[in-house]
Amino acid sequence: MIFDTKLMEILACPVCKGKLDYDKAQQELICKFDKLAYAIDRGIPVLLENEARRLTVDNETAEQES
Repeated sequence: MIFDTKLMEILACPVCKGKLDYDKAQQELICKFDKLAYAIDRGIPVLLENEARRLTVDNETAEQES
């Protein structure tokens, strides 16, 4: 199932309520402020802080290069 990018207008980070960026390759929503990546499972964002992946410096560098 494909993630509907129209949802990006209404979705926000559950921690800081900030903007999320869509990483199509990884199928994740990224909060650059909190350095968290939220998975998208079968087209549905899993916006739970305890389920989020913490971004490392390596993740951020790779993201900026793409």
